[in-house]
Amino acid sequence: MVSVEQLAERIGAPELRIVDVRWYLLQPGRGRAEYDAGHIPGAIHLDLDTDLSAPSGPGRHPLPAPGDFRRRLAESGIGSAHHVVAYDDSGGTSAARLWWMLDNLGHEQVAVLDGGITAWVAAGLPLVTDIAGWPPAELELAAQWTNVIVRDELAERLGHVVLLDARAADRYRGEVEPIDPAAGHIPTAISAPTAGNLARDGQLLPPDELERRYAGLGAAGSTTVVTSCGSGTTACHNALAMRLAGLPDPLLYAGSFSDWSTAGMPVATGAEPGRPMVLRS
Repeated sequence: MVSVEQLAERIGAPELRIVDVRWYLLQPGRGRAEYDAGHIPGAIHLDLDTDLSAPSGPGRHPLPAPGDFRRRLAESGIGSAHHVVAYDDSGGTSAARLWWMLDNLGHEQVAVLDGGITAWVAAGLPLVTDIAGWPPAELELAAQWTNVIVRDELAERLGHVVLLDARAADRYRGEVEPIDPAAGHIPTAISAPTAGNLARDGQLLPPDELERRYAGLGAAGSTTVVTSCGSGTTACHNALAMRLAGLPDPLLYAGSFSDWSTAGMPVATGAEPGRPMVLRS
């Protein structure tokens, strides 16, 4: 994480690359429109739907091939020597996706702006409408995603992993479902909304409070933890919070509930996690 004060001190630094990752469910194009209306000086915009996801695959936001992702960022002027700071206006819930992707492929100089553009404006710092642009850069990333789990493997391991669901509690319980074909949650999943990672001002809780939160969710022991959400985006926010808490990195179910429900897998409803599904040969 970086604070708005730390970022403000570095605005204009040649090694800095600021990325606006604002995104809104069921509102395609709004993130770019918000960027055009005003953004942090020097920032470019990357779109979750087109720049940070593959055109097709499991779930609504499948991970792109690492080579495609590397080329997209390199074309945008992000290189191996650059320090990337991602931000949004939703507590880091979409910015964390870019953080996770770069971090997972070995780019260590990547952070999320604590409090995002909301904290930036609250600090009295300026927004601009100038469209930033950088020349293409050389970016070296790993050729394969790690710490990921796919649907079939997760189904076999339910009950033997701690599965965290980062969606809002009403979606977890199945009371509302705005986009996916079924309502509820993956059996055995524990409700762990990303809002629980944030203080009232929208910034991340201190590491010790995050550690207590995840210990209370059963995610601070030696059992493997899997983080999921609707489409593999806000799940990355829980991965970020666990990293800040000093806990082992969880596995990411990138397809998440959108992949699970589209495949017609069993779904649990209500506030309880539910029992592991019975696999039949």
